[in-house]
Amino acid sequence: MLKGIPSILSPELLKVLCEMGHSDRIVIADGNFPAESMGKNAMVIRCDGHGVPELLDAILQVFPLDTYVEKPVSLMEVMKGDNAKTPIWDTYKEIISKHDKRGADTVGTIERFAFYEEAKKAYAIIATSEKAIYANVMLQKGVI
Repeated sequence: MLKGIPSILSPELLKVLCEMGHSDRIVIADGNFPAESMGKNAMVIRCDGHGVPELLDAILQVFPLDTYVEKPVSLMEVMKGDNAKTPIWDTYKEIISKHDKRGADTVGTIERFAFYEEAKKAYAIIATSEKAIYANVMLQKGVI
């Protein structure tokens, strides 16, 4: 056990977050995301039983967001014609605002298939049990 480290961050996840360098990206994926097929060239970390919001909050306690890009947080855009509602995005923006003074201004969206292509280049993908749709979030690491 370590003091000041959220207990939801497993030793494996902490190791990955520490290994990542400036501009490396990590995906926190919802339960529908094809983590294993997208993560063939990345590390896939299983966080079954957890949702994206609690992991996002814990990660941002130890993970600096990139200040050299305008939108270091990327969400998967809702497909045209899909009437999906994304209230979880508001939750993400609240969490981000607790940890980064830029708040919601750090958040952008990426078209669904472009998001998949970017996810393939991520350093790691965290597979969660999140049930909300369009709940995937990609973080780009900054410097301390």
